[in-house]
Amino acid sequence: MHRRQFLSRSLAASAVALAGDAVAQTSGAPKGTPQFYELRKYHLQSGPQGKMTQSYFADALIPALNRMGITPVGAFSLDFGPETPTYYLLLPSASVETLVTADLMLAKDAAFMKAAEPYWNAPAASPSFNRIESQLMRAFTGWPSITPPDTKAKRIFHLRTYESPTYRDHVTKVDMFHNGEFDFFAKAGAHQVFYGDNLIGARLPSLTYMLSFPDTATLEKDWAAFSADPDWKKLSSSPKYAFEPTVSNVSNLILKPLPMSQI
Repeated sequence: MHRRQFLSRSLAASAVALAGDAVAQTSGAPKGTPQFYELRKYHLQSGPQGKMTQSYFADALIPALNRMGITPVGAFSLDFGPETPTYYLLLPSASVETLVTADLMLAKDAAFMKAAEPYWNAPAASPSFNRIESQLMRAFTGWPSITPPDTKAKRIFHLRTYESPTYRDHVTKVDMFHNGEFDFFAKAGAHQVFYGDNLIGARLPSLTYMLSFPDTATLEKDWAAFSADPDWKKLSSSPKYAFEPTVSNVSNLILKPLPMSQI
């Protein structure tokens, strides 16, 4: 099956999850047509792979992605969580085709190929990475684009994925974000970076979002404020959302920005 046909069918299969996303936009959230995001996970091993990958990101990959219109690119290291060392890249685009053909287009970029030569041509006996995983997301209607924090300030990132037992529960949880949770996060002090409905990847149906904080102490303080918010307690106990557990598993990761990160 051609790659484009596969993608079209995969996106169509996920349409039920997107149905619950069509609600009014929250005040204070970014405006516009929802973007698509690719979240890449680079599995590495301790040693030279980390330095080589960072150089590849900074000197070759991120500049080439920017030339394609994929910007801002987030680049992060996993600080707390399984499978360290691991690097993450967050790639936003208005076009899903731009994301899924990016690797093919890179090979046609002479400047990229020259800068990427040490990384791309690493021998099998000494590879530049172990494995790469990827997931494709569509931004929530109510939070349709990335909102980077101050990139000159100290910051960490909380990357969270909510898995749901059914598509009905997934749509219900997406709806809950649009009907109060954006505002509650803002009131608690968290900087909201993105919200994405996972279209292609592992462990569907699920959603992924990212918050930013100056440090772990602020993260803990702001999450405590969110959890104690009486309006959030009222929303989460509403029969519309509390009829059954809508989230069956939560993944929590703490990431730090790499020096070349644009987020």
